[in-house]
Amino acid sequence: MAAYKLRLRLEPLTSESFASFGSIPSDEGTEGAGAELEFLWNDGRVNFIRHTNDELRFADDGAALCELLNRHDTHTQTLMAYDTDGYVVVAPAALDFSQREHFDELRAFRLPRHAVVHLTRGTWHWGPYPIVADSIRIFNIQGSGYVNDNGIAWLARDLDVRVEVERD
Repeated sequence: MAAYKLRLRLEPLTSESFASFGSIPSDEGTEGAGAELEFLWNDGRVNFIRHTNDELRFADDGAALCELLNRHDTHTQTLMAYDTDGYVVVAPAALDFSQREHFDELRAFRLPRHAVVHLTRGTWHWGPYPIVADSIRIFNIQGSGYVNDNGIAWLARDLDVRVEVERD
């Protein structure tokens, strides 16, 4: 059993609730309704990615185990759940997980089909993963060099933290 355990419930996705991690581009057509893309290596690209539940481990009650978080310091990342509802776990970019209080800032958000989240540079993230379906197709905008800019916080393996995400 992990030395520290967190249980996250899916929160509704709103501009206010997501503000510490990035933004939710609006379709309002108003000034400031979009999201600023940043690619320090001038390597922005658009693609589709897929995540499946086969990539994950689950608690006995079906909660997903978030065992790591990723971050990219050279670019923003924009994600849209394309074909089904999903969820994503995020934490503010400023955290280094050197203190237990840092883990209390992790949040899990429901990402309805076609909802878009824009992560600021360095935002820690995991997913999106599907809530009910076996897989989720994700429209993705990020730097093509992300492989060389993929910081990982191994929550379970290195930090002895168990993060369980209730999928509903």
